[in-house]
Amino acid sequence: MGKKLGLIVIAILLVIPILPLHANAEQRNFSVSAQAAVLIEQESGRVLYGKNEHEPLRIASITKIMTAILAIESGKMEEMVKVSSRAEGTEGSSIYLRAGEEIKLKDLVYGLMLRSGNDSAVAIAEHVGGSLEGFVYLMNEKAGQLGMNNTMFQNPHGLDDHEDHYSSAYDMGLLTQYAMDNQMYRDISSTKNYRSEGEQIRVWHNKNRLLTELYKYSTGGKTGYTKRAKRTLVSTAEKDDEKLIAVTLNAPSDWHDHMNLFNWAFETYDLEVLVEEGIQEGIEDEFYKDHVSAPYSFKYPLSQSEQEALSKEVTLYKPPSEERKNNYIPPQPVGKVELFINNKEIGQVPLLYDPPEIEEKKGFWTRFLDLFSLTIGVRSSD
Repeated sequence: MGKKLGLIVIAILLVIPILPLHANAEQRNFSVSAQAAVLIEQESGRVLYGKNEHEPLRIASITKIMTAILAIESGKMEEMVKVSSRAEGTEGSSIYLRAGEEIKLKDLVYGLMLRSGNDSAVAIAEHVGGSLEGFVYLMNEKAGQLGMNNTMFQNPHGLDDHEDHYSSAYDMGLLTQYAMDNQMYRDISSTKNYRSEGEQIRVWHNKNRLLTELYKYSTGGKTGYTKRAKRTLVSTAEKDDEKLIAVTLNAPSDWHDHMNLFNWAFETYDLEVLVEEGIQEGIEDEFYKDHVSAPYSFKYPLSQSEQEALSKEVTLYKPPSEERKNNYIPPQPVGKVELFINNKEIGQVPLLYDPPEIEEKKGFWTRFLDLFSLTIGVRSSD
C-alpha cells in the first residue's frame, strides 16, 4: 500500500497544467470584427483574449499551416517532387505548377506559405503522404496529438469542397504555437520574398501585409479567404521577448483586429519569470536548503493588477529525521512550486533534490600514497 501511495504522489507532481486563464476583464478600447478570435501568449499558451474561440468554423487557407509543418517534419525538404496533373489542376490561388515538372519540396512549402498555392498544397500532400487521402489522414492524426478537439481536415489547402473541413480559432492557435517551436517553420513564415530556382525560376512576395508593410512587430503568419469562410488570418508578433499569436475567423477587418489585439497585449502584459531554473532560494529547512532545484524556468504574462494578486506555494516531502539524514535520498520529484492569481492556479513546476557531494574519507595508506605521489611530482619538475 505504501509503495502505491508513493507512486501516486509522484505522478501528481509530474503533471504541470497551465490554465488558459482568460484576461478579457482587462480594459480594451477597441472591438474585434471577427466572428471568432483568440489571442495567445506563445510560451505559456495563456489565452489573453477570446471570442467564440472554440466554435468550429471554416478556416480557408490557414489550413496550410498544418500542411507546412507536416512537410517540414517529414525530413524530405531537399527532395525533388514530381508535379501530378491533379496538383496542376487545383482551383483557386496558384503558383502555376505544370504537370511533370520537378521542384524541390522546400520551394513548394515557400510557395504554399507566401503565395498560398493550392496546387502546391496538393503536390506536397501527394509527395509527403503518398496520396492526397494519405496526407489528410496525417493531418487529422497530428491534430489529435495536439489537442485540436474542434478540428477536422478534409484537404491540404482549405478550399470549400467539403462540408466537414473546419477548425476553431483556439485550435489554430494551438497549431501555430506548436509550429513556431520549429526553426524552419519560423524562417519560412517570416520570409517576405523568396526566389525558387529550378526548371522554372519563380519569385514570390508574401501576401501577409502585416509582415510586409503594416506592423513592425510582425513575425509571420498565414492569410486565408474563400467565399464561404470569408477572411481568415493567423499572425504572430514579438516585442521585448513577448511572443503573441492571433487568430481571426470570418473577420471583415482582420488586419486591424490583429494590430489592435497585439498592441493591447503588449501594453497590458509583461512576460514575467515566476520560477527561475536552478537552485531555489528561500527554502530554510536545513535538509533541503541549497539542494532543491527547478528543472526549467516558468514564464507567464501578467498585468500589473495580476502581479499584485500573485502568490506562490512550495510543497516538499517531509524531511527525514536526524537519525536517517545521512543516507536518505528523497523521491524525485521531491516537491513542487504552485502559482496562483487570486487563488486560481495558473501553473506548477516540479522540484528536484540535488544531494550534497559527499567527500570520500581516505584511509592512512591512501593519504600516504597521495602525499608520496605529490612529492615525486614536485621533485621531477625541478
